Amino acid sequence: VVERVPAEAAAWFRSQIEAVRGASSEKPLYLALGWVPRRLGKADLRLGRDELAQAAALRPGLDPVEWSVDQAARIALLLASYEGDPRRFQARLETLFRTADIGETITFYRGLPLYPGQELLLARAREGARSAMRPVFEAVAHRNPYPAERFDENAWNHLVLKALFIGSPLDPIQGLDARGNPRLARMLCDYAHERWAAGRPVSPELWRCVGPHADEAALADLARVLESGSGEERKAAALALAACPRPEAATLLARFPELAGPVERGEIRWAAFAQGGTG
Repeated sequence: VVERVPAEAAAWFRSQIEAVRGASSEKPLYLALGWVPRRLGKADLRLGRDELAQAAALRPGLDPVEWSVDQAARIALLLASYEGDPRRFQARLETLFRTADIGETITFYRGLPLYPGQELLLARAREGARSAMRPVFEAVAHRNPYPAERFDENAWNHLVLKALFIGSPLDPIQGLDARGNPRLARMLCDYAHERWAAGRPVSPELWRCVGPHADEAALADLARVLESGSGEERKAAALALAACPRPEAATLLARFPELAGPVERGEIRWAAFAQGGTG
């Protein structure tokens, strides 16, 4: 933060960190949090490759590539308030969430992987993952290691389904492939059928979580996409089939050499489908 603001603003920020760290009440923290945007601004952090690597080394999975100066400063101030009691910190965080505007809410959720007492924050994280506001949902779901590390299968599956439901891309969800499971694959196929029945499009990304766990019915769904889907949908179905261990999947994919070839050569990647949603 201090490297991205004028010297006077940096001095103010350092003084607030010290004030919060040694405070006997919550008042210095609340005042500092409120003043941050005015004193430091809201510019993007614009972290370089080395800085992002340092962040990941500090906390595995930490990815602040989309953070702004005010967000980083507010999270730093909140961390400075920690005096060694995780439950007290959790209570402080809950108080802040209850009075936060949407920008502050997004900030506090982005800080989840850094907070002490990680096990105490699960209910709060799950509440964020249920949000109907896409920016709030994505503060929990995107570039955040907390859900993959802490959510049980049910919560994880609903996070992925919620992303598709609100038109949020799946690719920025950490642990997406590692946390895939047969139950999620079935849920997503059912969701695809609901959208087909309503005449609505299906995000190509949906098939990413289906392929590795596809059963016979899911393979039939993928065959349908290959035969009648759009260009992007067919590419996604081909990628999903390539990730499926069932021999029937390889046989099906081989029927479409115009897709099998590019998939084998790595010319089709999941990240390419994350630019838009289905809404």
